[in-house]
Amino acid sequence: MTITDPSPAQSSVPEPDHHVVIIGAGFGGIGAAVELERAGIDDYVILEKWDGPGGTWRANRYPGVAVDIPSLVYSFSYEQRADWSRVFAPGEELLAYAEDVVDRRDLRRRMRFHTTVEEMTFDETTDLWNLSIVDADGASDISARYVINAVGALERPVYPDIDGIDSFKGTILHTARWDDSIDLTGKRVACIGTGASALQVIPEIAGDVAQLDVYQRTPIWVAPKADTELGLLSRAVLSVPPVRNAVRGVATAFFDVTANVVFQQRLKPVRSGLETALRAWMRSQVDDPETREALIPDYGFGCKRPSMSNTYLKTFNQDNVDLITTPIRSITPTGVRTDDGVLHKADVLICATGFHVMGEEEPVPFPIHGRNGVELGQFWLENRFHAYQGVSVCGFPNLFSVMGPYGFVVGSYFWMIESTTRHAVRVIAEADRRGATSAEIRKGPQDRFVRRCRERQAESPLFGPTCATSNTYYVNFQGDSPLRPALYAEMWWDNRHFPLTHYRYGTPVREPAAGSTGRREALTGA
Repeated sequence: MTITDPSPAQSSVPEPDHHVVIIGAGFGGIGAAVELERAGIDDYVILEKWDGPGGTWRANRYPGVAVDIPSLVYSFSYEQRADWSRVFAPGEELLAYAEDVVDRRDLRRRMRFHTTVEEMTFDETTDLWNLSIVDADGASDISARYVINAVGALERPVYPDIDGIDSFKGTILHTARWDDSIDLTGKRVACIGTGASALQVIPEIAGDVAQLDVYQRTPIWVAPKADTELGLLSRAVLSVPPVRNAVRGVATAFFDVTANVVFQQRLKPVRSGLETALRAWMRSQVDDPETREALIPDYGFGCKRPSMSNTYLKTFNQDNVDLITTPIRSITPTGVRTDDGVLHKADVLICATGFHVMGEEEPVPFPIHGRNGVELGQFWLENRFHAYQGVSVCGFPNLFSVMGPYGFVVGSYFWMIESTTRHAVRVIAEADRRGATSAEIRKGPQDRFVRRCRERQAESPLFGPTCATSNTYYVNFQGDSPLRPALYAEMWWDNRHFPLTHYRYGTPVREPAAGSTGRREALTGA
């Protein structure tokens, strides 16, 4: 195949403000920037709404916040470190790690903080994305040839839709919008939700508050957490690259195998044995028989995100902590009223109620208009959430997601980040090599990939009676899961070795002839 010579129409295509715009300066955006630098693409900018990098770890600052994946795995393969303070690093340490990677890679000069993207529109006549942004100077527009959307999945908080919540006269906190100035000492606190964030914050605040009422809709699986401090000897051992790589490899394999056990129906006996052991351990942690049984899930392990804690269950042994399983009827100005008519007084309401993930409301963080003005969120609502390799969607050229549907394999987000960002930059570099101004996933390869994912997911317990009562965000209102039904090795390989011809590369034609598509292929045979 040979590259065509640029025509006068092609050469008149306007230049954008930036070749690539990355949205988000969390680990996804940082990873995308590293891949661009590796590919020799230096005309890019990173837009970030917060006042610094870190994404999820800058947004989530509640007491007790920490990673639930070993730090040695929850980090870039090319930016490993041996000086973690614990096996599972606390949130402030992960935020410091993000800052450190940014400075080591000299990425801060590429970042525009306090900058929010309000809307994006693709111009088919120029192959440019036009982004409406708001920063300290007000509203403005910038253009980009390519956009890498690195907005995190665990960053846009969901507040509970409960009657009367706006009437509450006390303080309302969300775990993803924590206010450090609020002193909980001696307060009556109501915590709505018992997910991963609640599991961390509840033990941290229970000793300070006068009363803590925990409102549980669905109990969660809790496993013991092998979290210890990493002393000088451990750090010295991990500072040896071959040793560190070996430990990281073993941990990666462990999570990969565990995910395979959880999400494969044919391995039900193994999962059942694990559940029996976990139930026994969970029961051993709680004194009160009624509370103990209320904390035991009636659905299978892995239906919801599994959690680890050595303190969460024991917290319910404290006299000032009550587990409330009666559904909430309403929020009043002074507390929470349950369906049995009881009003539970509260000074502070903590919403540990999760995030917008493939939901009916706010399916995307802001409107994204592709070809023919089609809006991505509406497109997904009408056609189910999907993306080729979790990265690209047909009809939305020059747009790549770091954390799109079918992108994430259970385990460390960094596996996905390194794979999807490599995918995106590989396509951008190929389009540049061809002299093209657009790259769009073809419908055929996309449909085959999506069909393969859905066929594999049909074998998962997520969609059967095992998980029917779990109320999991792993399955959305359409009955779909954003998880990629694959092992890490397969995801890694596919994102690095997919045929580049799965994408269509082209340039706009200024005045298309009658019957023309209005596009010119940049490479013969493409």
